[in-house]
Amino acid sequence: MSKARGAEARPVDAGSVIHRLEEAGATLLALPGSGWSTRLRSSSLEIVRTAVESYGWTSKSIRPPIPPAARITRMDEAMGWIPLIPVDRYVLRRIVGARALVHPITERNLYPWRRLAVAIGADHKAVQRWHAQGIALIVSALNGCGGET
Repeated sequence: MSKARGAEARPVDAGSVIHRLEEAGATLLALPGSGWSTRLRSSSLEIVRTAVESYGWTSKSIRPPIPPAARITRMDEAMGWIPLIPVDRYVLRRIVGARALVHPITERNLYPWRRLAVAIGADHKAVQRWHAQGIALIVSALNGCGGET
């Protein structure tokens, strides 16, 4: 059972697990790709950036806002649920992990069922069943039911 769930008395259901995993995937994709560098760049100076942005010399790309610390903590917890799927069921892990990746702005899955099915080499209906099995394994582990489904 998760440490954060210790205060809750009600069991976790599949819908809430999917929601939390998708929120975690969106949070992960909203994090900046790189951090600050100690290297001084002319474009890192505030006056240069302001001039470049004022004159429209930058390409317009919408970046999601950096998520708050509480959401990053929830992301860490939810992404820690994927290893609750046994190692010998690695295909289920891959499917659940891939379906968790949601674009933070459009809120659409990066891997739709059919695209994921092509990547794995299976039917999209089978991929949906396997995703449900992976989620069921996570739910049973979080609820303390030791048996596999």
